[in-house]
Amino acid sequence: MKNYELLAIFKPSLDSEELDKVVDKISEEVKSYKGSVSSVDKIGRKKLAYDVQGYRDGYFTTMILSIPGESVVDFKRNLKLNENLLRFMFMEEAKKAQAV
Repeated sequence: MKNYELLAIFKPSLDSEELDKVVDKISEEVKSYKGSVSSVDKIGRKKLAYDVQGYRDGYFTTMILSIPGESVVDFKRNLKLNENLLRFMFMEEAKKAQAV
Protein backbone atom coordinates (compact mmCIF):
# COMPACT_ATOMS: atom_id res chain seq x y z
CA MET A 1 0.00 0.00 0.00
CA LYS A 2 1.18 3.47 -0.84
CA ASN A 3 0.74 6.60 1.24
CA TYR A 4 -1.33 9.39 -0.24
CA GLU A 5 -2.20 12.94 0.73
CA LEU A 6 -5.71 14.25 0.18
CA LEU A 7 -6.26 18.02 0.20
CA ALA A 8 -10.00 18.67 0.28
CA ILE A 9 -11.93 21.95 0.16
CA PHE A 10 -15.40 21.71 1.66
CA LYS A 11 -18.35 24.07 1.29
CA PRO A 12 -18.27 27.00 3.75
CA SER A 13 -21.97 26.50 4.53
CA LEU A 14 -21.09 23.46 6.70
CA ASP A 15 -20.84 24.01 10.45
CA SER A 16 -18.04 22.33 12.42
CA GLU A 17 -20.20 19.36 13.43
CA GLU A 18 -21.26 18.66 9.84
CA LEU A 19 -17.66 19.04 8.68
CA ASP A 20 -16.54 16.45 11.25
CA LYS A 21 -19.23 14.05 9.99
CA VAL A 22 -18.12 14.44 6.37
CA VAL A 23 -14.45 13.91 7.26
CA ASP A 24 -15.39 10.83 9.33
CA LYS A 25 -17.41 9.51 6.38
CA ILE A 26 -14.35 9.84 4.12
CA SER A 27 -12.22 8.05 6.75
CA GLU A 28 -14.76 5.21 6.92
CA GLU A 29 -14.70 4.97 3.14
CA VAL A 30 -10.90 4.59 3.22
CA LYS A 31 -11.30 1.78 5.77
CA SER A 32 -13.89 0.08 3.54
CA TYR A 33 -11.17 -0.17 0.87
CA LYS A 34 -8.90 -1.89 3.44
CA GLY A 35 -6.91 1.30 3.92
CA SER A 36 -6.08 3.47 6.91
CA VAL A 37 -5.97 7.17 7.77
CA SER A 38 -2.84 8.18 9.68
CA SER A 39 -3.59 11.88 10.20
CA VAL A 40 -6.26 14.51 9.62
CA ASP A 41 -5.40 18.21 9.72
CA LYS A 42 -8.31 20.63 9.63
CA ILE A 43 -6.62 23.79 8.38
CA GLY A 44 -9.74 25.94 8.62
CA ARG A 45 -11.72 28.37 6.52
CA LYS A 46 -9.75 30.24 3.85
CA LYS A 47 -10.55 32.58 1.00
CA LEU A 48 -10.35 31.06 -2.49
CA ALA A 49 -8.50 32.70 -5.37
CA TYR A 50 -11.64 32.58 -7.53
CA ASP A 51 -15.28 31.50 -7.26
CA VAL A 52 -15.75 27.73 -7.10
CA GLN A 53 -19.38 26.65 -7.57
CA GLY A 54 -20.43 30.12 -6.43
CA TYR A 55 -18.40 30.09 -3.19
CA ARG A 56 -15.65 32.61 -2.33
CA ASP A 57 -14.16 30.60 0.57
CA GLY A 58 -14.04 27.03 1.87
CA TYR A 59 -12.86 24.73 4.67
CA PHE A 60 -9.47 23.20 3.92
CA THR A 61 -8.54 19.76 5.25
CA THR A 62 -5.56 17.50 4.59
CA MET A 63 -5.53 13.76 5.24
CA ILE A 64 -2.61 11.34 5.08
CA LEU A 65 -3.89 7.90 4.17
CA SER A 66 -2.81 4.49 2.93
CA ILE A 67 -4.95 2.71 0.38
CA PRO A 68 -4.33 -0.23 -2.00
CA GLY A 69 -3.44 0.87 -5.53
CA GLU A 70 -6.35 -0.97 -7.13
CA SER A 71 -8.85 0.99 -4.97
CA VAL A 72 -7.59 4.47 -5.86
CA VAL A 73 -9.81 4.90 -8.94
CA ASP A 74 -12.97 3.91 -7.03
CA PHE A 75 -12.03 6.13 -4.08
CA LYS A 76 -11.50 9.17 -6.34
CA ARG A 77 -14.80 8.48 -8.11
CA ASN A 78 -16.61 8.49 -4.75
CA LEU A 79 -14.92 11.77 -3.79
CA LYS A 80 -16.26 13.36 -6.98
CA LEU A 81 -19.78 12.27 -5.98
CA ASN A 82 -19.52 13.92 -2.54
CA GLU A 83 -21.76 17.00 -2.74
CA ASN A 84 -20.02 18.75 0.18
CA LEU A 85 -16.64 18.84 -1.60
CA LEU A 86 -15.83 21.86 -3.73
CA ARG A 87 -12.42 20.62 -4.91
CA PHE A 88 -9.88 17.98 -3.94
CA MET A 89 -6.33 17.07 -4.82
CA PHE A 90 -5.26 13.46 -4.32
CA MET A 91 -1.55 12.76 -4.69
CA GLU A 92 1.06 10.24 -3.71
CA GLU A 93 2.92 11.37 -0.61
CA ALA A 94 6.42 12.61 -1.42
CA LYS A 95 9.39 10.93 0.17
CA LYS A 96 11.58 13.17 2.27
CA ALA A 97 14.93 14.10 0.80
CA GLN A 98 17.99 12.81 2.58
CA ALA A 99 21.00 14.99 3.23
CA VAL A 100 24.18 13.82 1.56
